[in-house]
Amino acid sequence: MTSELEKYLRQHSDPEGEYLYRLWRDTNVRLLHGRMASGHLQGRLLKMLVSMIKPKNILEVGTFSGYSAICMAEALEEGGKVWTFEINDEQEPFTRPWIEQSAVAHKIDFRIGDANVEVPKLGVLFDMAFLDGDKRTYVETYETVLNFVKNGGFIIADNTLWDGHVVEAAYDKDPQTLGIREFNDHVSADHRVEKVMLPMRDGLTLIRKK
Repeated sequence: MTSELEKYLRQHSDPEGEYLYRLWRDTNVRLLHGRMASGHLQGRLLKMLVSMIKPKNILEVGTFSGYSAICMAEALEEGGKVWTFEINDEQEPFTRPWIEQSAVAHKIDFRIGDANVEVPKLGVLFDMAFLDGDKRTYVETYETVLNFVKNGGFIIADNTLWDGHVVEAAYDKDPQTLGIREFNDHVSADHRVEKVMLPMRDGLTLIRKK
């Protein structure tokens, strides 16, 4: 993907809007790993998927700067909610103001904590989930989330190509790469779901619970 081609894709997709642009810019200026935020194209795809699926409850694992949560909330009908969990409490001072000052703040429940521990306590069934948390525990998180996604519901997993490292021998001992590989193999062999891996950005896997 060249920068010229990526620019072309953005120019021929809906704009992200001024607020999200400012959030994206601030994320990349102030946070160490700014590229972890979903960004323009993936954010528009997430919004489109919410418009298509029409979920009432969405679960997000890995809030980071709040970009993807806001994108999904933009397409939620009134009464819908995005429950988003961030395990890194040092992220909260940056992320919470951006969420709470957004036009869709009333649709987002932002919580600091381990989703694998906290989600079972909610008593909520989700129509859609977005996985973007710790890659080393992706399989564990997937299994937790799958239990709380309705039949026919969707799970979207981010970073499933991991900069191409999933097929590079040089990363055979990297814990995060190994976690992504294990996750990809696990989902591929899981007959409880339908799945398709897309080469978008850093890899995006769409999963439908049968």
